[in-house]
Amino acid sequence: MVRKTIYAVIMAGGKGTRFWPRSRRKKPKHLLEIFSGKTILRETVDRIKPLVSDENIYVVTGRGHANEVRRQLPEIPEPHILIEPVGRNTAPCIGLAALHVHMRDPEGVMVVLPSDHFISNEKEFIRVLSIAVRMAARGSALVTVGVTPTGPETGYGYVEKGEILTRFKKEDIYQAKSFREKPDLKKAKAFIRSGRFLWNSGIFLWKTSTILDAIKVFLPDLHEGLRKIEEALDTRREKDVLQKTYRRIAPVSIDYGVMEKSGEVLVVKGKFGWSDVGNWDALWELLEKDAKGNAVIGQGIVVDSRRSFVYSPDKLVALIDVEDLIVVETKDSVLICKRGSSQHVRKIVDILEKRKLKKYL
Repeated sequence: MVRKTIYAVIMAGGKGTRFWPRSRRKKPKHLLEIFSGKTILRETVDRIKPLVSDENIYVVTGRGHANEVRRQLPEIPEPHILIEPVGRNTAPCIGLAALHVHMRDPEGVMVVLPSDHFISNEKEFIRVLSIAVRMAARGSALVTVGVTPTGPETGYGYVEKGEILTRFKKEDIYQAKSFREKPDLKKAKAFIRSGRFLWNSGIFLWKTSTILDAIKVFLPDLHEGLRKIEEALDTRREKDVLQKTYRRIAPVSIDYGVMEKSGEVLVVKGKFGWSDVGNWDALWELLEKDAKGNAVIGQGIVVDSRRSFVYSPDKLVALIDVEDLIVVETKDSVLICKRGSSQHVRKIVDILEKRKLKKYL
């Protein structure tokens, strides 16, 4: 088999809602420094570099974040920062990136990554991706990475393993039997008991020709829009055509639009300390805690309290005799909620939008 070039496509959209008040429209989660002195986007790019060279990395982002993405990733070629005129979910985002990579290398293999996930075992992550790349390069399969669950998580989608199709470097490669949306707790527990389900990581691998062919079959309207954009690439009309066409494209996820419909999806299983860090509760789960389950980032004092989380980089926040609290302090806002409820932060953002309190968004 001829060795194919590997390209990384990093999806860096987002509205800055899930980590409010720390994240805002101008600074969504992937542009924050949460786990280290680096932003999550920077960590994502650095993590993929053992597999993909700088000149083969593409980042898809929105107009409002493009300058900050360029500033954070100066090594990425300027034309590889692809700007969506408006957010249209993951299928149009991936399709746009596939056009650019395909124009350069029709048989190149794309590794599609969200920009805002946490991975603790980076060496194992690269090993699993290397296996998935080989599977994607072999034929016309759409490949996804399913993460071995550590419990009945209701915040993730799931992929069901079908029959074992082959084995590569001691790893079983499965046919994807089904994709499932985020379940309730009862269903999530049933998934775990069955042993057939993996967490849907949102990591995908395929040849550019393969994903564009799949979009043509399963999302013909998107394919028609992409065809118009492709005709204008590298011409003076490109920006105008992209703007007009993108606004007419219907939002759709790659999971719903393609992966759930295709019969040619392979699953490579991974176990590398993965989390999509979807809210403050998920971050608390990942952090080092004291003997009573409390976690503190920044200036926090916790007395006679249990299983609580303080995030306060500037002001001192003190907790006394409380349990299961999340307290997040920023320069202009404070969030206090019960641990287990931070997924509802979106409701606060909705109220702020209705009241036109833009300075808090």
